[in-house]
Order: sequence, then C-alpha cells, then structure tokens
Amino acid sequence: MILEKIHHSSDIKALNSEETVRLCSELRRFLIDRVSKTGGHLASNLGVVELTVAIHKVFDTAEDRLVFDVGHQCYVHKALTGRSELFDTLRQFQGLSGFPKPYESEDDAFIAGHASNSVSVALGMARARTLAKENYHVLALTGDGAMTGGLSFEGLNDAGASREPMIVILNDNGMSIDANVGAMSRHLSALRTSRGYDEFKRRYRKALRQSAVGRKVYEAGHDVKKVLKSSLLPEGSFFEAMGFRYMGPVDGHDVAALTETLQWAKEQDGPVLVHVYTIKGRGYRFAEQEPERFHGVAPFDIATGALKKASGPSFSGVFGQTLTDLAREDTKICAISAAMAGGTGLNDFAHLFPRRFFDVGISEGHAVAMAAGMAKQGCIPVFAVYSSFLQRGFDMLLHDVALSGLHVVFAVDRAGLVGADGETHHGCFDPIYLSLIPGMTVLCPASFREMRFMLRYAIEEVTGPVAVRYPRGGEGMYRDCCGEEAATVLRQGDDCSIVSYGVLINEALEAAKILEEKGISARVVKLNRIAPLQAEDIQDALAGTQRMLVLEDCVQSGCVGERLAALLIQMGMGPQRLVLKNCGNSFVPQGSVAQLNHALGLDAEGVAGAVEEMLHEC
Repeated sequence: MILEKIHHSSDIKALNSEETVRLCSELRRFLIDRVSKTGGHLASNLGVVELTVAIHKVFDTAEDRLVFDVGHQCYVHKALTGRSELFDTLRQFQGLSGFPKPYESEDDAFIAGHASNSVSVALGMARARTLAKENYHVLALTGDGAMTGGLSFEGLNDAGASREPMIVILNDNGMSIDANVGAMSRHLSALRTSRGYDEFKRRYRKALRQSAVGRKVYEAGHDVKKVLKSSLLPEGSFFEAMGFRYMGPVDGHDVAALTETLQWAKEQDGPVLVHVYTIKGRGYRFAEQEPERFHGVAPFDIATGALKKASGPSFSGVFGQTLTDLAREDTKICAISAAMAGGTGLNDFAHLFPRRFFDVGISEGHAVAMAAGMAKQGCIPVFAVYSSFLQRGFDMLLHDVALSGLHVVFAVDRAGLVGADGETHHGCFDPIYLSLIPGMTVLCPASFREMRFMLRYAIEEVTGPVAVRYPRGGEGMYRDCCGEEAATVLRQGDDCSIVSYGVLINEALEAAKILEEKGISARVVKLNRIAPLQAEDIQDALAGTQRMLVLEDCVQSGCVGERLAALLIQMGMGPQRLVLKNCGNSFVPQGSVAQLNHALGLDAEGVAGAVEEMLHEC
C-alpha cells in the first residue's frame, strides 16, 4: 500500500500522478474501515480526500501553517502525517483525537472544534510571520457551513484589507451538519455554476503566456476579462469585493486540478480564496446518500451502513417529541436550530411546523439575538443548542435576552461530559456561565419524565429567560419526577449528605448504597434547579448537614458546589467538612463518559471513596 509509506508531505510530493490517485483510493478505504470500528466523523473526511492530498503535495504542514475550521475533516491530514497506525485508537480514551491537536504533531497548527474562527486565526499567524520576517505559507481550510458564522466575515473583512499573503480554502459541499441555509449558501451555489468562466480564464492565460506578444495581449485584455466575469458570475464575486483574489470553483475530487490551483495560489502576493466544491461522503454509497447520518457516526457495518449497536431513547429525542406536542397546543411556540435540527431532535417539529421552525446555520450568537426579538414581539422561542456552542452567544444572552427579562427558552443539549469529541465539546461550563446571568432560571432534569415536565414548566410557567440542560444519551436508573421542587431528598442519611443534579444523581444514589454496605448512612439530595439557588429551597433538604459532598460534571471555579457552600455559610448552616467532586480546573480529555467519570472520581465508586476519606479525616 502507498499509504503505509506516507509519513510526511515530502513522501506525497514524490508520488507521480497515477500513484497520487491510488493514494486517494486507499485513503477512502482506510477511513471507511477504521471509522466503522471506532465511530467518528466519516462523511466530511471522505469529502476532502483529494483536497487534503493536494494540500500536502503543494505545502509542508510541518512548516507551513494549515488551520482547520471546526476540524471534523482532519482525519486524512492525520493519516498523511505519520498517525495512520494510531487510528485504531481514534476518539478513544488516551488515543488519537478526532480534532487537530498541536500536542499530537507539529503538523497540527492550531486546535479546532468550534466553527468560523479559522480565517481570523490564520490572519493572526500571517501577521506574526510578517512581523518576524519569516517565510512560510498560511492556509485556512474552512467550510461553507462555517461561513454562516459572523466571525468568518469579520476575519475575511480584515484579511482582505490586510493584503497579507494567505490562502483561504473554501470547501463547499452544501452541508454543515444539516444542509446549509441562507444567502451565503445561495451565493456559493451560483458560483458553482460558473465553471465556464473559470475554464476560459485558465486556457486563456496558459495560451497567451507562452510568448512575449501573448503576454502583452494578456495584459491588454484586463477590461475584456472584467466584462466576461460580470456576465458569467452572477452579481460578481463577493470575495473579490472583500479584497481576495478569487480562484475557482475547482472540482474538489480532481487532485491534479486542485494541485495546480493551489500551486498558483501559493505564488500570489496577497490574500487568495480558493473555492473548492466537494461531495460529502464521497466514495461510500451510504454516506453520500445520508451525509447527515454519517457526519458523526457510531461504529457501523460497512456492507449495510447499519449501526452495530442500535441507539436507544435519548434526552434529545424526548425533548423534540415534547416540544412538538406543546407546539400543537400553543401556536406561539417556535423552534430555532443552529444547523443542528437532527442532533437536537427537531426534525419532526421542522416537518410539522415549517413556518415556526428556523434554522439559522452555524450562528449561535445570531440565534440568541433573533430569539430575543421574537420574544419581545410575543413569540415563545425555544433555541435547541449544544452546551459548548451556546458559549458563543454569551454576550447576546446577557445584553439581548436577560437585560430585558425576555422569555426565551434554551434547550441546552449535550450538557456535562459528552465523550469522544473531547475538550472542545464537553458541556462543562454552562452551569457556571448560565448561573451568572441575572434572572436566568436553570432546570436540570435527571429522567425523561422530568424532561417532559421541566420543558412544559419552562415554557408555560417561567416568565424570564430559562434553560433546561440535559445530557447526551439516555436516562439511568432514576426514572421519577420531582415536580416543581427546587431540591428533593431522595434518600435519608445522618453521616453525610451527597448533593448532585442531572443524571449524576444516579451515581450519587449508587454511592449511597455502597456506603450503606459499609455502615455509613448517606443522605442524597437532588437539586432540580441550580439557578436561582435560594435559601428557602435548600434549608429543609440540607438541615443538620455537617459533612457534605457536592457531585457535578462541570469545572470547579464558580461551580454549583461553591455557590451552595457560600449560601449555607450565609445562612449559618455551613458544614464542618465540604468536598467538591467535579471536573477540576482543567479541560477534560476525550473518552467514554463512563471512563471519564471514573478517571475524575465522579462515578459511584469514586464518590463513595471520597465520602469515606472525608469521614475518616473528621
């Protein structure tokens, strides 16, 4: 196999045309085989095989800086830079990351996980290079989905005006996770139909540059080219208007054409945008037919495309079903998605209520601000968003929603530890930043029954901004519903109190059972609402507590445990001994949720051990 001999960009440069095409075929088979076993982002990587090979043919990513946007599509890059043998550990605990990670390789220029920042980061690198008088190339590989984010336009605006030599490669596949939406998507679609102009320009330039007379004709024909361009490119090129030299669109599955275009872009002295159109899932029938399903996929059978382990009911699914039921009762309810309708369980809502469903693309800040406008005018907007992506709308949460006390409902999916996507995707910060916002109510269902109750309560009873946060996946052994109570004692005990919220309450209850077998009586208190955290809600549940452990899957600084302890002290109920069990003050790596809970001491065994140690110290 050719792939087995590839460890560096120089190895790819040594390949002839036939070998390069064979390498692309091998890479596709390699990706399908490995991801079918580990799970991962398949469709996006199948779509960039030729593009990534061409990048490595023209550039040296150990010296040149290749900045990925989001990073879903970095598997081919990793396989070409000495990491193909690690793919059996892809997205596993202490294994190969599914995203670019500079600690893994010098070929990974920058960490990636959230969308729309690559142009800004790349421009920063280009400016640093120029200031240091160094000589390397800087590339930003972004997608048309990421272009819906406002940060992309901020970066393009500054980069185009800067005149810094840099290359933005726009991978245009018509998809983010769900199909792309908006004016930018329509503009790119128009550009994709303009290949006639691109082919004419290429042949015209090549023919005339072969002689001195031809070169003069070429220079004299500038006005003719402008006329041709305005007639063949509808409304002209948006990117050239911003100061970029526009090249494309180029067939993203023609490695020879890509290599030629990138070589040409490399020779330019200023910002260049290379527009590449690709097919997400290319080369694997099931991924081409269902790119959304194979965007991030669990282990699957290659022959049928079926998952090896069927997924069960999930909080996301229960949320979507409940919201759809509520929308039948109240026509003011609207749903908002940031390119994640399927992932957040909104597909049925979108189908049944298309006029009340709004997919704004990858633009979470815009989604929050738009929801504020809808709420101000009498709608009940429900924004379903992953916890880690809601971070991008924090200013709008404060300024546009909370300042006016508007009733916007935030369905915060993937709260807590999410598993294999690692540091950039864990929802370990929302309990802190949501609780900071004046007037915000934060509800934490621990079961499907509570999910249904709390979503209805958030929509029908709460008057200001409200978040319902819930994890990825399904429920545990706890299946009850605590109704409107802010705090509930699930188990009585005299020796200590274990306090938790969300699905971690299952670990708290199991830890109490382990402790009971050792003669230790532990009270288990479930917080159903973590903001506002008020004295009257907790004083009865925690009365008499002298030793307390607070269990939560968020970072420690500003966590619920710290706020709870401060409140108890203010009430004169401060425990003699307090243990905070959480994610600490560092970013949590990838791994299964069970593995991470165990490593962090958040599972029943870790909690029971911490309680024993606390009692021993007392």
